[in-house]
Amino acid sequence: MKILHIIAGAKQGGAESCAVDTIRALAAAGIEQIVICRPHPAFLKLVDDCNLEHHFLSFHPMLKWVQKAKINAIIKREKPDLVHSWMNRAASFTPKQTQMPVLGWFGGYYDLKYYQSCDFHMGVTRDIVAHIAAATNQPDKAYVGHVFGTLEPMGEIKKSDYGISEASKVVLLLSRMHWKKGVDLLIDAAAKMDNEVVFLLAGDGPEIDTYKAQAKALNLEDRVIFAGWCTDRLGLLGIADVCVLPSRYEPFGIVIAESWFANVPLVATKAAGAKHYVHDGQDGLLVEIDDCDGLVTALDRALNDKPLRAELVKGGQQTYEKLFSRDSVIATLIESYNNMIKRYAKDKAASTGKLINLGKR
Repeated sequence: MKILHIIAGAKQGGAESCAVDTIRALAAAGIEQIVICRPHPAFLKLVDDCNLEHHFLSFHPMLKWVQKAKINAIIKREKPDLVHSWMNRAASFTPKQTQMPVLGWFGGYYDLKYYQSCDFHMGVTRDIVAHIAAATNQPDKAYVGHVFGTLEPMGEIKKSDYGISEASKVVLLLSRMHWKKGVDLLIDAAAKMDNEVVFLLAGDGPEIDTYKAQAKALNLEDRVIFAGWCTDRLGLLGIADVCVLPSRYEPFGIVIAESWFANVPLVATKAAGAKHYVHDGQDGLLVEIDDCDGLVTALDRALNDKPLRAELVKGGQQTYEKLFSRDSVIATLIESYNNMIKRYAKDKAASTGKLINLGKR
């Protein structure tokens, strides 16, 4: 099997990390791959570490037709068995193919208008797949492709690295600094909690200065720590007592699966992803969106109720093993690739036969 990936995403982000992690895992599984991407550091490291054939493009809208032609030339030359386009921009830059299937990947409830060249679609949750099926009226061509929460150790992170005392309890947020992530809600919750609880916010984004100003105005500069974008998510989870996802909008949230893998109790708001996968009181605690007092209560329980903490960790392990381990996710992805390749060939043969018969008439 030979897969050509097209990634046109940002320098960093959850979906981009998912693409990188998936391609690494496929390489470890022996899948031949080619990558067309932007020359961002994470992608540079990926192609170097895995020794992948690659091509760099800007994916700039003003160059769209020129770069679509370049992509098409690469596809024609490399002859992959399947083209995997990651997210909106990549799908919109992917030319329609006649010799192999194109897969469009959805990390959210994206508009199908960007996926005109795609023969199949894949969503990271069952609900996103239902959205795709309703929009395309082709449910048999929409696949569930869960992302995995398995993380590789990258080194050792200590609380002292961030000026946190060993006696302090740590609430960890792994997120972009954006309004839809509910970061402001979490900072308001921090102001209502014990001084021994420290909030470690790992991520970057357009609203980060706003949130720093909010923390300063609430006199929380010693208890709300902005770590910036961090690649060692497992290291950060290793010093966390609770992982929190206070999002207003979140199609899934890979941190859910990562917290389960790392055996860290999870608290999340009832955004789409958590609502469909987290079982309240079993593998996480769920809070209404924008409910600051509810978030405070849930964090306090997850930090201090030892039997509950043990129950959440146990339940998280079970859900992780069932749906989100790297081995199971990659095995399912490879099976889906094979199924798409076979179905495309079968449909093409049937279509060719139909045209021949029409010609005879």
